[in-house]
Amino acid sequence: MPQLNTSTWFITIISMFFALFILFQIKISNHPFPSNPSPKDDTLTQYNTPWESKWTKIYLPLSLPLQ
Repeated sequence: MPQLNTSTWFITIISMFFALFILFQIKISNHPFPSNPSPKDDTLTQYNTPWESKWTKIYLPLSLPLQ
């Protein structure tokens, strides 16, 4: 049974990766990006939450005094 000649596999695989890289670079460079995006409003909306107006304390079970 004849032996498989693998001497050209390296250059074939490298050239395939190079061609795929070039192909994807061309596809990405032709992608339409917005040239001038509209500015967003930077003012933050203030929400009134009930726990902001009063002092609260959380009692953990381990911080309670021993009984």
